[in-house]
Amino acid sequence: MEEDVDEDLADIEALNYDDLDTVSKLQKTQRYNDIIQKVEDALEKDLGVQDHGMVLEDDPEYQLIVNCNALSVDIENEIVIIHNFIRDKYRLKFPELESLVHHPIDYARVVKKIGNEMDLTLVDMEGLIPAAIRMVISVTASTTSGKPLPEEVLQKTIDACNRALALDSAKKKVLDFVETRMGYIAPNLSAIVGSAVAAKLMGTAGGLTALAKMPACNVQLLGAKKKNLAGFSTATSQFRVGYIEQTEVFQSTPPSLRMRAGRLLAAKSTLAARVDSTRGDPSGNTGRALREEIRKKIEKWQEPPPAKQPKPLPVPDSEPKKKRGGRRLRKMKERYAITDMRKLANRMQFGVPEESSLGDGLGEGYGMLGQAGNGKLRVSIGQSKLAAKVAKKFKEKRYGSSGATSGLTSSLAFTPVQGIELSNPQSHAHQLGSGTQSTYFSENGTFSKIKRT
Repeated sequence: MEEDVDEDLADIEALNYDDLDTVSKLQKTQRYNDIIQKVEDALEKDLGVQDHGMVLEDDPEYQLIVNCNALSVDIENEIVIIHNFIRDKYRLKFPELESLVHHPIDYARVVKKIGNEMDLTLVDMEGLIPAAIRMVISVTASTTSGKPLPEEVLQKTIDACNRALALDSAKKKVLDFVETRMGYIAPNLSAIVGSAVAAKLMGTAGGLTALAKMPACNVQLLGAKKKNLAGFSTATSQFRVGYIEQTEVFQSTPPSLRMRAGRLLAAKSTLAARVDSTRGDPSGNTGRALREEIRKKIEKWQEPPPAKQPKPLPVPDSEPKKKRGGRRLRKMKERYAITDMRKLANRMQFGVPEESSLGDGLGEGYGMLGQAGNGKLRVSIGQSKLAAKVAKKFKEKRYGSSGATSGLTSSLAFTPVQGIELSNPQSHAHQLGSGTQSTYFSENGTFSKIKRT
């Protein structure tokens, strides 16, 4: 085991990281050269898409497209490796540049353009990067702590930049070839997002099958770059959208609705990719129907909200409403009815000042109380029906209205007349009705009956 460890360390030490060929090996592989050659021949001949009448996976045209998609992924990885090599070499000259320019190809172009120049005002970088980034690079380069590179290191860095740009050019050829064949490989996906965007989505995802298995939220971010604001505000920066933003539908959508349109496009593109992966509709009608659905939805979003209609008043009821009546309601109204005294207190006579509890209009006013007579408060003494009924019940209870008598009661009562009065309570009510009454008096031990009418 110790010998194996020593051999591994020897292999690691034997690697020369200063040599670009040791780090980047893709361009020298046979697979890379064969695929690029086939792609160049196909682009030069510019043959139309031919339907060979076989299963999609067995078609050599589809196999070449799948190989192109896999090769584009390998080229992306190779560009990242070369980008790291360039950063390690150029960090001695301009260490702040890698934090200002993030994209590998843009970084390689800027490094190749600057070279060993210390005064960046003499370097024309117009067209390579945005104006805001150019300004920040110029200001940062004036205060950098870097030093010029040796000639040998600078030459290796420039060679690495040229190789990265060559790989990027080869990747564009591969995507162009895939784009020309997308009408046959993915007709429904191409109908929604276009052939160019469909080719980029397939190339980034690693093939049509891999794209079909991907969720819509990830399809929306395919091709999204990390934005470098260089210290500027994030208020005006756009949201992260990948290749979807290059579609015609997305560009024609108002900016306020582009986020929703991007989600909708990603969802429908995923459905179309799943249809194409199973060859469900080679004619592309499904993709065109989905595109029309997207267009109608975006138009629906842009419609103004419906105007608020004026609400008419309800038709008044011509018939009187049914109100509760009966003995119970009449009794309640009698109980809570306003009295005549309150009615007079609520009224005022024109031209006559009312009396008040505190005088001079202070306190509670008396209204017309005392104004109609001799200065006294007049209250009607008429007895209400309810009071009469209560008095009747009290009288019945006092004299007894039923035949039941208590064992403690007695019919004997002492009267102012000498003797004892004996009354019959059971016949008392009948006698009141007939107007006659019999009374028994006891004088000297004898009872005498007197009938009064």
